[in-house]
This record gives sequence, C-alpha cells and structure tokens, in this order.
Amino acid sequence: MTEYFEIHERDGAARLGELRLAESHRTPALADELLVDAGSEWTQERQQPAGDGSKVTILPHRAFPGGTPGEVQDAFATDYPAVEFPSAAVVHSESVANHGTDVYVLSNAQQLAGHAAAFVDAIIAVRETIPADTALYLPGVATPATVPMLVAAGVDLVDSYAAQIEGTRGQYLTSNGAHFLEDLEELPCSCPACQGPREEFTLEACAEHNATVLEQELRTVRERIRAGRLRDYLEGQVRHDNWATSVMRQLDQQYGYLEQRTPLIRRANLTAATDDTLRRVEIQRYAERVTSRYQNRFDNPCVLVPCSARKPYSESQSHAQFHQAIQFRGHLVSMTSPIGVVPQELELTYPAQHYDTVVTGHWSETEKEFVSTVLRAYLERTSYPRIIAHVPDEGYRAICERVEDELGLSFEYTVEEHPTTTDSLANLSSTLAGEEKYLKRDRQHNTMRAMADYQFGDGAGDMLFSDIRTEGRYPKLRARNSDGDQLAVTVPQYGVLALTLAGAKEWVESDAPTKRVEIDGFVPHGSVLAPGVVDASEDIRPGDEVVIEGPKAFGVGRAEMSGPEMTDSTRGIASSVRHVEER
Repeated sequence: MTEYFEIHERDGAARLGELRLAESHRTPALADELLVDAGSEWTQERQQPAGDGSKVTILPHRAFPGGTPGEVQDAFATDYPAVEFPSAAVVHSESVANHGTDVYVLSNAQQLAGHAAAFVDAIIAVRETIPADTALYLPGVATPATVPMLVAAGVDLVDSYAAQIEGTRGQYLTSNGAHFLEDLEELPCSCPACQGPREEFTLEACAEHNATVLEQELRTVRERIRAGRLRDYLEGQVRHDNWATSVMRQLDQQYGYLEQRTPLIRRANLTAATDDTLRRVEIQRYAERVTSRYQNRFDNPCVLVPCSARKPYSESQSHAQFHQAIQFRGHLVSMTSPIGVVPQELELTYPAQHYDTVVTGHWSETEKEFVSTVLRAYLERTSYPRIIAHVPDEGYRAICERVEDELGLSFEYTVEEHPTTTDSLANLSSTLAGEEKYLKRDRQHNTMRAMADYQFGDGAGDMLFSDIRTEGRYPKLRARNSDGDQLAVTVPQYGVLALTLAGAKEWVESDAPTKRVEIDGFVPHGSVLAPGVVDASEDIRPGDEVVIEGPKAFGVGRAEMSGPEMTDSTRGIASSVRHVEER
C-alpha cells in the first residue's frame, strides 16, 4: 500500500485527514497506534545534516508516493537503501525546514507546553514552513482537556504519553479537567478501566482510563470539525484549562494565520456565548468587509434598528413591523452583537444569518466597544442625509450616543419604551414623512452589487453590475447584462453570488480583483485536484468564487482550500467546478 497523508475537510486551522501506512488512520488521531502500524522502521532514528548546519532526525518508512524531488531522494539513498523516501522528520521549532516528508514531529513540544505565546509562535512557524498537506505530530503534551485546542491550532497527531503519566501519578483526567484520584469517591466514567469497584482502581487503571478518555475526546473533536463547529465547542472546553484558554486567546491574535484557513461561507451556525466570540475570524472578517467594501447606494436616511432572534432578520415579526413603518423610505441597518452592523442587502451573507447569541438584556463593555467601533467605521465610510436610531435603551442607545459624540453627528431617536410599541412605530413612520420611496428594482440591483463588493472587493459591484437587469424574487435573484446573458445568481443559503461563465468572463475583463486558479493542460469536470494547479491567487480563501484557467479550459467554481494551499499541496480537491468550457 502506498503511504501518504491527505486532508479531507477543514475547519479553520483544524483539519480532518487520512494518514495511510500499513492501514488507514483518520486524523486528528493518537499516534500510539500509528507507531505500531509503522513497525520498527519509524523508531530507527538517524540524524542527517539540515540546511542550517543543525541535525534533523529522520524516521523512515517503507515507501513514499512518486513525484518527490529527486535531489532529496538521493540524499537519503545511501543510508536508507531499502527505503524509497523518509516519511517523517523530527524537527525543532527554531530550525524547522521542509524535508519532503509526510509527517513532522515537533521535538520541543513539551518545552512549549504551559507557555501560550511561545507555543502559538512555534506552531505557526512550523505550519507555515512545512507543506500544507503534511501532518504535524506533537508528542507528550496532549490531555483530554487540551487536545481540542491543540487540534484547533493545527496539530494533526498527538499521543497518550502525558495522559498516561498523569494517571500513574494519581491524576484522573476528564474532558473538563483533572482530579486527584484520592479525592474521588465515585469514578465519573464508564470506560472499561473504570468498571470495577472504586477501591480496586489502581494507578495502572487510571493511566488506561486517561488514554481512553483522550481517544474519546479526539472522536468528539473530529465530529465537531465535520460539523464546522469546533470553535463553538472550543470556547466552552478551554474554560477547564487555563493554558488552553491562553492559547486560544493568543491564537486569536494571529488573524492572518487563521483567516487564510477559515472558510468564507459554511452551513454551520455560529454560537455567540462569550466575549471570545467577538475575536473569531468570521466576525472580524465580516466587520472588516462591511466597513471597507460596502457602499451605500441609497439617498434615503439610515434607520438603525436592533437585530432579531430569527434569521434572516427580514423574516422576523419585529422587522416586518419595522419595514411596515419605514415603507422603503429609509435604509435599514441592523445593530447586533457579535456581528456589529448589518446593512439590509447583506442580511443573508455569512455569518449574518448563521449565528445564535445568548440574550440576557445586558451588554458587556466588550460588546459595546466592538459594536460602536464597527458602527463608527461604517458611518465614516457611508453617506446618509439623516440617521434615525430606532433602538431600545438596553445597550443600543449607549452605543449610538457614543458614536454620536465621536463623530459629531446628531441621531434622531424614535423609540418609546420598546421598538415595536404602537407609539414607537408611529414615531418612526412620522419621522420619515416626506422621504421618497426607493423602488424594488433598486433594492434588488443594490443587493447584487453589495454582495459583489463583499465577495470581490471595494467597487466590484459597480464594475461588474453597473448595467444589469435583475430578475426573480428576493432572496433568489438573477443578474443579466444588456445582451440578456445571465451573469450571476444569489445563493440565499450563504448570501453570496454564484457566477456563470459569462459572469466569470466579465469579472476577468473588469478592473475588479480577480481570484484565479491556473491549471495545467486538461479540462476539469466536477473539481480540480491540487496536483493540477499550476498557480493560484494568494488571497483565495475556502469558499471563494474563483476563475479557473488553463491552456485547454476556462471555468468558474468555488475554492475548497486557500490559494497558498492549492499551490503547496500534492493531494486533495483545490476547487469545485460549476461551469467549464473547452478552449
């Protein structure tokens, strides 16, 4: 059997993969079984000189896929005449290099445990040096409480060494922390090691239990990655370990590392239960794009309103009442934590209709600061003749007054007691008296252009859709050019645009930044695999709309991995292909 490592699914820096040795192993996984599967060859460590004069330990294996750089192959042929190519390299975070292997073992992992900033710096240094489609193994550090954080940072393989050692010291580990065995009158677990009487539970059984719980936690983590909700799980889980909490917060400060690996869109809902949610890539990216790309194309007043529990907002009872009072005389902008502000054209765009938040009626100071910062940036970029704040007192009013003072603006407040009372809605309607209504076609046209701005860049909406005819009924809209060619359709599930071939050609010919995947001389059907990618735009993110070009084909599809990963990987699906034509 050919040995290799391949990534199948991604959730930020976390990945689901397959490491195939004598048998196939799903990752993230315990390396205990892998070392047995690899046989004695993986433990026959030999040192070879690294490029910087240091030594790197190579763990050979039986075979390696073809196509590996010949010069690296030759370098090891003398010492390993029976091995096609080494499959694992032991490296140090301060001297890591690409050794052409499928697995990299971080030798100083135990030294980094307990030091959050150093740990995050080391993981990022290693992950950005080794190829994207290689597995990272951290030996001797994982416990049930910390392994979700390790995986979220980009670790693929761990072992049960630390967990078992803790067991021999009388530390009973669970997914929510450690307990002194002597303090437990009952064992809160039903694994095989915990089945007997409490008084007969030995330290050896405790070590076995710890290893079992670690494996169970990895199964939970894998399922969370499949669902696209590892971060939701992580925000609760790290509370049981101070070091894991510190690592998550340090990692959140590495926006570039996480943003490159975080999908633009996904099916999974986002749970906003803590202030840490505000630092999530999805939240920060939405706020950044709304405040740097979105253009207000209405001449009407801005009407600030509170969000609703139901998503999208326009389907909620409260927003239906707001729309009835506004009668298309004002531009609706929703204020919400954790998103910030949501213009009505982008209410479908991930994550604006994909989040649930804890409602307490009380805003934390962190929430107020974040939403006021986004609102301030939004109003600085957009231009409105008037700003009407139809918001309740709890939090919303304080945010509006803060932004008023900072920008030197004057908001008009229309709420009495609650936004949906008869008097409040009457105040809102009368405040808009005399304002002209904007037409349905303008709303549809502006929705298409706003989505284009969000997806493709500042000004892209006007570059691509300045002269179009919109068809359909919101939220399912289609755009046609003056010749009648369909350019794009909206995707209501994610609030983004899907281009046709004609739309992709318009994109390429426009001045809007184009995300391109250059492929070799073949015509793709269904998908483009990473080995067929010659080059890709650096700013491509998973879920991005991409143009696919090659000597024999032109197409359009959706990225399955980032641009750097497309060019770096030797396996996996780089992009789906929606439409393609042969050249």
